[in-house]
Amino acid sequence: MIVAELKPLEEIASSIKGYRNILVLGCGTCVTVCLTGGEREARVLSQELSHPRFGPDRPDSFEVNTIERQCERDILKAFLNVPDNCDAILSLACGAGVQTLAGVYRKLPVIPGLNTTFLGALDEPGIWREQCRGCGDCMLAYTGGICPVARCAKQLFNGPCGGSQGGKCEVSPTVDCAWALILARLNFLNRLDLYEKIIPPKDWSSDKDGGPRVFRSGNPPDIA
Repeated sequence: MIVAELKPLEEIASSIKGYRNILVLGCGTCVTVCLTGGEREARVLSQELSHPRFGPDRPDSFEVNTIERQCERDILKAFLNVPDNCDAILSLACGAGVQTLAGVYRKLPVIPGLNTTFLGALDEPGIWREQCRGCGDCMLAYTGGICPVARCAKQLFNGPCGGSQGGKCEVSPTVDCAWALILARLNFLNRLDLYEKIIPPKDWSSDKDGGPRVFRSGNPPDIA
């Protein structure tokens, strides 16, 4: 799941100064689940941005709406009604949603209200942790279902490194060493043979550093 967090309120208020009528648009999927961009958050944000402390340049009015997925053009075109007097959209979606929205409504400024952070999973109530980098060449079959790209600070495929002590990473005593977790998991599964297996170098050409990626149904991602 894509995890995002609300931008600082002062930053958002500054980015919408000068616009008179704002549509605050929530997104009903990932950011609703992580409690940063759903309908409730959109309403609370519109109320906060209306406060007089943001000065006379703050917008005159806010309208709140939520759509199921801002990242799908067809959904936007079919179900989103933008008010006639709207002169800017404040999007509470991930970066993909913001860019899709801007592509559909080219005549309107689309302003992000969230910072997109990572692909994560619910670790415990109210806490999401990074699990995946979307690198395009998944190695989880060899690492016990624990990703060394996202969860090892050095992205090692031959860990643990010399900085691993007592199952913790050298970057912080509160961060688990990904390779300690991998080895423990493989040992539990009686699959330490996977750790000893010589694996060909990872194909990084399908990672984001090869340029914007395109997925076509039934085919692997291509480099645009």
